[in-house]
Amino acid sequence: MGSERMLSMAEAINEALREEMHRDERVILLGEDIGVLGGIYRVTKGLLEEFGPERVIDTPISEEGFVGAAIGLAVMGFRPVVEIMYADFLANCMNQIVNFAAKMRYMSGGQLKVPLVIRTMMAHGRGHGGDHSQVPIPWFLNVPGLKLVAPSTPYDAKGLLKSAIRDDSPVIYFEPYILYRTRGPVPEGEYTIPLGKADVKREGNDLTVVAISAMVPRALEAAEKLAEEGISVEVIDPRTIVPLDEEAILRAVMKTNRLLIVEYSHKRGGVGAEIAALVVEKAFDYLDAPIMRLASPDVPIPVSPELGKLTIPTAEDIMAAAKKLVLGEV
Repeated sequence: MGSERMLSMAEAINEALREEMHRDERVILLGEDIGVLGGIYRVTKGLLEEFGPERVIDTPISEEGFVGAAIGLAVMGFRPVVEIMYADFLANCMNQIVNFAAKMRYMSGGQLKVPLVIRTMMAHGRGHGGDHSQVPIPWFLNVPGLKLVAPSTPYDAKGLLKSAIRDDSPVIYFEPYILYRTRGPVPEGEYTIPLGKADVKREGNDLTVVAISAMVPRALEAAEKLAEEGISVEVIDPRTIVPLDEEAILRAVMKTNRLLIVEYSHKRGGVGAEIAALVVEKAFDYLDAPIMRLASPDVPIPVSPELGKLTIPTAEDIMAAAKKLVLGEV
């Protein structure tokens, strides 16, 4: 890898798309306002001018239609990357994703490949209300055949997207709006990050925190402050939810004997519930305290910015939960 630069997550995603389009002419982009406008958050800025309208395709407002077209393109040998403007709008093309993209490879006995990436933005935290702020990662946990990616840093965002584009299975790639402008080191040289490989963002001995997507920076902030109080926290970022790096999570829990899961989506039926069940099934005897989960409460996200803040776990929330677990106040 080459020297590192500081890029925002949006810039890292843009760079991954550009590099993969140069590397493989089968990579094409489809989505609303991704071409002339460069994406409503400028993530695809400059790609239309560089690759032309045959490879950067502005679509009508018809998610089911252009996701269906992308599935057909994938089966025919292209590697389409579709942008769904808000993750909430995945509901508009659920039939195409769940009943077609996810199942075609299995139902064809492996004869058909569906190398499709669906990029989508989670706007929770922007004050856009209940129908533009959902974090629907858990919707797809019960759909075999899909891979789910949720980066938390510019470095991970680029490396994971490049791997997703090269994968022969459909991947839903979830981008957190509140981290789009977060900057971090990204090497200039070629690199990829394998899907299904978690990252230990911080090592610790007293407590394991498994943080999902936008919750990773908050978990790290909490861990740093807790260290000043003598509490050592290990922060695990799964990076991909499916496939999940079970070994990394279990190894951390077996070391610290305590687990706190922090996620960006609603608590009921969430990623945290799945991870908690995994640990209870495979590492229950190592636990010295009950597993705790922090997540968005089970209410639609308010439009009010101040009320909306109350639906996302904060570093202070993480610190309070960690102290309960480590100090035995549960």
